[in-house]
Amino acid sequence: MYINLGRSKAKTAQQSMGENAASKNFHNNHHLHNHHQVFDISIDVLPQNGSKCFDDDGRLKRTGTLWTASAHIITAVIGSGVLSLAWAVAQLGWVAGPAVMFLFSLVTYYTSSLLTDCYRTGDPDTGKRNYTYMDAVESILGGVKVKLCGFIQYLGLFGIAIGYTIASSISMMAIKRSNCFHQSGGQNPCHLSSNPYMIMFGITEILLSQIPDFDQLWWLSIVAAVMSFTYSSIGLGLGIGKVAVNGTFKGSLTGISIGTVTETEKIWRSFQALGAIAFAYSYSVILIEIQDTVKSPPAESKTMKKAARISIVVTTTFYMLCGCMGYAAFGDLAPGNLLTGFGFYNPYWLIDIANAAIVIHLVGAYQVFCQPLFAFIEKWANQKWPESYFITKEFNIAVPGFGLYKLNLFRLVWRTIFVIITTVISMLLPFFNDVVGILGALGFWPLTVYFPVEMYIVQRKIPKWSTRWICLQMLSMACLVISLVAVAGSLAGVVLDLKAYKPFKTSY
Repeated sequence: MYINLGRSKAKTAQQSMGENAASKNFHNNHHLHNHHQVFDISIDVLPQNGSKCFDDDGRLKRTGTLWTASAHIITAVIGSGVLSLAWAVAQLGWVAGPAVMFLFSLVTYYTSSLLTDCYRTGDPDTGKRNYTYMDAVESILGGVKVKLCGFIQYLGLFGIAIGYTIASSISMMAIKRSNCFHQSGGQNPCHLSSNPYMIMFGITEILLSQIPDFDQLWWLSIVAAVMSFTYSSIGLGLGIGKVAVNGTFKGSLTGISIGTVTETEKIWRSFQALGAIAFAYSYSVILIEIQDTVKSPPAESKTMKKAARISIVVTTTFYMLCGCMGYAAFGDLAPGNLLTGFGFYNPYWLIDIANAAIVIHLVGAYQVFCQPLFAFIEKWANQKWPESYFITKEFNIAVPGFGLYKLNLFRLVWRTIFVIITTVISMLLPFFNDVVGILGALGFWPLTVYFPVEMYIVQRKIPKWSTRWICLQMLSMACLVISLVAVAGSLAGVVLDLKAYKPFKTSY
């Protein structure tokens, strides 16, 4: 994921090279317009030469394979969402928890298979390529749906920035509390406020957000992948270890018991758990960008279907293990963030490593998720006010050891304001589970189900009211109901949390 989100400039350069090559050949041949035979032979040769270096759209040959695509999807999917799965399973129980997780994996795999067929408009082998999710919606559906898709996509990215700020502060506090607790021999309760840690994270993001883009930072994907597997594996290992120490599997068939929570709370929490699981599976928004890296033949859609199958199997297995072992370890008391539940257990340095890995992952992930939003706003501003000195002017500043940095005043001001807004909202609503649930629920239906289904129906010209059309619409409606229920549960969770929370004053 992290590699693909910032490839626009590289792609533009590649396209330019392809166009220049075609243009050069055309002018050379045009000069020989009196020699028709030579002209014809030259035109015939061009695609053969071009096919060695360029794809059918004039861009440099794509080199992605089944395995690189699978790796990108796995990197995209296994993120901070995995930490809330033990809590989600605890709300639903041993029967519904794994069943819902398995159901989400099936739906995600099926709809992502539909979405892979939308990479090309028309013919699946030779049709026009769509480089991004919005390109696909624009070329297949068009109209107001494009704006709707963009709004949901960018709102989701804004929400992810808030969610990542909250998650990183929780992990930083967990490290501080763990060390404090062990230094005091368990005498000091070590109450902390999350606000200083959110401010620290915000300052770091303000600095990093001034990097114009991540085109060349390929290492970010590797770091993020390593970090996400590190903390997920540690959480899984600690869960298995705690079950071994307990000597039994905790939990019940129906989830958290009435008494621990009220009947009303159990209903809302169950709804919220659906959103948390949906958030853990959401990667459709970047699927087409990943597909745009895959070489052909075979057709890109065939490779991506296999990649989706492999990655869904891997992530579902991993999720089942993390969610179920976390629930088995803690039972009804499973924490919203799995790693914070092990806060005072030895070896505490291992938990510190896991929490540090989360922070490092989220510092980079925040930027990569926000880059498309930054680019969208800056492109819009440039088109709206092309003559504005404030928006378009760049100043060259020499940075020792890094060369020239191009300072843009609009970028400096707007990105700083964006980070400040996300940080303040995070400080007002530091509820990791509720935020994760809302994000998952809001993005799941439109981006994972509705648009792929609608585009597939248009692409394949499926007749209205045919059996297949009815089945697809029923799937879409069922997922809409689940999304609405999950949003309601998460909003109810925020309301309940706010009753006991005083902004900027709560200690943890």
